[in-house]
Amino acid sequence: MKGYRAIQQASVVVYDRLVSPQILALASADAEKIYVGKQLDFHCVPQAQINQLLVDKAKAGNRVVRLKGGDPFVFGRGGEELEVLAEQGVRFEVIPGVTAAAGATAYAGIPLTHRQHAQSVQFITGHLQANGEEVNWQALAQANSTLVFYMGLKQSGYTAERLIEQGMDVQTSCAIIENGTRPQQRVLTGQLADLAELANKAVSPALIVVGSVTQLQQKLSWFAGE
Repeated sequence: MKGYRAIQQASVVVYDRLVSPQILALASADAEKIYVGKQLDFHCVPQAQINQLLVDKAKAGNRVVRLKGGDPFVFGRGGEELEVLAEQGVRFEVIPGVTAAAGATAYAGIPLTHRQHAQSVQFITGHLQANGEEVNWQALAQANSTLVFYMGLKQSGYTAERLIEQGMDVQTSCAIIENGTRPQQRVLTGQLADLAELANKAVSPALIVVGSVTQLQQKLSWFAGE
């Protein structure tokens, strides 16, 4: 409800690609709505420009809502944007959201942890750092853990290769959740060895889940979608 009220009271809404029309419609008809969405290999507005836009609109006396899909502090650049606001002396408040790894897996019937399957869960970005710095694949390739890769379709083959190289069983169960929580949600399941092939059948936005918890998907599936 806090997020609902904030959107209704906003004079400026700066929103991302994954914000649904239904959510955007909660804003006042008089509110200025500015699209700054990103998708793979295409950013319609550079991040530095988004940061400055937030500063300028706030300093002009507007009540600004920065509207993101999921949770702004989980691969949402929320921390980066707030650093700029803090440096510019702009007051702000954070209203947490439900990150895609939690929402999409719940709608897909995949528990992130389970006593018989996984005692830990890790969220990983599928995008490499600009300097090419690698994640610690050895640490990820452990049994009894669930891995969730955000924005990972393009790198799915590389991801599978690195995990297998570090000792993960090629038959490890995995799933790709496409359009999670939406009416058009689709879940593809298979094994780690087939991850790249599965990814070729999926479209963004999608999450990759690796781990034996994905074996429960068919049994626990409840959301019919369209």
